[in-house]
Amino acid sequence: MPSKYTPLEEYLRELPSTQSEVHLTFGQIETILKSKLPESAYEDDRWWNHATEGNHRNTRAWTKAGWQVREVDVKKKQAGFKRVK
Repeated sequence: MPSKYTPLEEYLRELPSTQSEVHLTFGQIETILKSKLPESAYEDDRWWNHATEGNHRNTRAWTKAGWQVREVDVKKKQAGFKRVK
């Protein structure tokens, strides 16, 4: 059963292999997901930074695609992702 975050995984996976970083607004991510992010994503950067806790569906989406969160600014509603080598 696909996760709510599968569209984000697919988006990141389909980026050119030469692209090592991508910055997205929360609105852009919601457009990709065709769904709203949870309120906790807007309130606390810990929602984005489960680097050692791979059991979170959101974290699995970008790690399965070969990316990790590089930076998050909840005030500006932006997230930066970095391709994992």
